Amino acid sequence: MTQLDLLWEYQTADTEADMLAHSIRQSPKRQKLLKIRDYIRDQQENLKTLESEIHAMTDRMDVLKEAISLADDQLKALQKRVQDEPPTTSEEIALYIAEAEQLSNTLNEYDQEVRQVRKSASDRDRRQLDIKMRAIKSKEEFDQLRVEYDDEYKEKSEILERLRAVAEEKKKDIEPEYLARYAAIKQHCTPPMAKLINEQCGGCNMGFPSSVLATIRAGKQVECETCGRLIIG
Repeated sequence: MTQLDLLWEYQTADTEADMLAHSIRQSPKRQKLLKIRDYIRDQQENLKTLESEIHAMTDRMDVLKEAISLADDQLKALQKRVQDEPPTTSEEIALYIAEAEQLSNTLNEYDQEVRQVRKSASDRDRRQLDIKMRAIKSKEEFDQLRVEYDDEYKEKSEILERLRAVAEEKKKDIEPEYLARYAAIKQHCTPPMAKLINEQCGGCNMGFPSSVLATIRAGKQVECETCGRLIIG
């Protein structure tokens, strides 16, 4: 057998192993595992965001409590001043009323914000619980599917190992120059070799001139100018 014949046999075994390796990577179970894994990671990020928002709301509530306490103290102080120093003129009455209204409006604004923060925090608590429940369910599904996939992977990996061993055995009598060229072509074209069929490249159907056909039939290395495959006659 020529070096190209040996290389062709090696390609057959190599391609079979590659196809199985590809099927392992594209296994529906594996793809679903990756999808669930990414979903769980997304939910974990969502939880971190919610926890950060809830923490910020807690800090804001502390600030509001202090502000409300301060405004309430100011209002009580104003009431005491009115009792201790009753206004005697319309101007003084107007000033007291304006100050009281300002403090009252401030307290109302704080109260509205407190209600809004509490509602937002409650909404986030519900979302947080919902995310945790869905994440737990997804993790259970992931664990169960992982067991099934591990069994599948082990079985197919053993077959793949045998196929790789067959391919390696077929490489033994092939010269390094041919193997290097095969590997280089495989980087951009799979499979790297093609048969000569009806004076055309079996990979892309490009026709060859008579001079190139003669070279191919002589068993020399010829690459298709269109697809780059190594042609075997």
